[in-house]
Amino acid sequence: MKTISHRSTIRRASGIAALALTMSVGLAACSDDSSSEDGASDSSGGSSESSPSEDTSSDAGSSETTDGAMTESAVFGDACGQIPTDGAGSLEGMTVDPVATAASNNPLLSQLVGAVGLVPGLADQLNSAEGLTVFAPFNGAFEAVPADVMSSLTADPEGALAPVLSYHVVPERLEPDEVAGEHETLNGAMLTVEGDAEQGVTSGSTGTEATVLCGGIQTANATVYVIDSVMLPPA
Repeated sequence: MKTISHRSTIRRASGIAALALTMSVGLAACSDDSSSEDGASDSSGGSSESSPSEDTSSDAGSSETTDGAMTESAVFGDACGQIPTDGAGSLEGMTVDPVATAASNNPLLSQLVGAVGLVPGLADQLNSAEGLTVFAPFNGAFEAVPADVMSSLTADPEGALAPVLSYHVVPERLEPDEVAGEHETLNGAMLTVEGDAEQGVTSGSTGTEATVLCGGIQTANATVYVIDSVMLPPA
């Protein structure tokens, strides 16, 4: 797993190295297996998943939601082009559903959806919240977690996994021009975010750091920043 300072930072990456270790976590019941486009490839033989490749095509187009949410052109990050261009998992399609459901339709986030599904009630809590900011590790981030660490987390979903997942969620909606700063997470620990869509953004603490691969994604009740690492909260 990557190391970072006690402060966290989320920034746009133009190329992330392939992540090697594999973790097997089943999809949550809410996941939609119909979305299997080119964002993330599932493997059964321990093969690693590469981080999304550079694609700036997401900078084009602007489809505004009926709620007046940010347009598709407002998302940033080289991996935004790996998100489906139509259907429930697309940038436009995700605006219709609350965040846990929207994530289940995005092929970059199937490992995260599976992890959330292991924690009783967490998906419902996320879906019912009025406004959230979610730093969502893409599939390769979970695959990079050492197997023994992942096993210890999944063996105790409520006591060990839930605090890690809730550290990735801020209970208010922060758009790209608001996300920099120090924020209290659902975990109760503070998360420091530095940078912006132009300068790059990073976040994390206690030896873990994450970089934003695609930020400013809108769902019905959250703004999502897809990141390249699983961040561990302070002990």
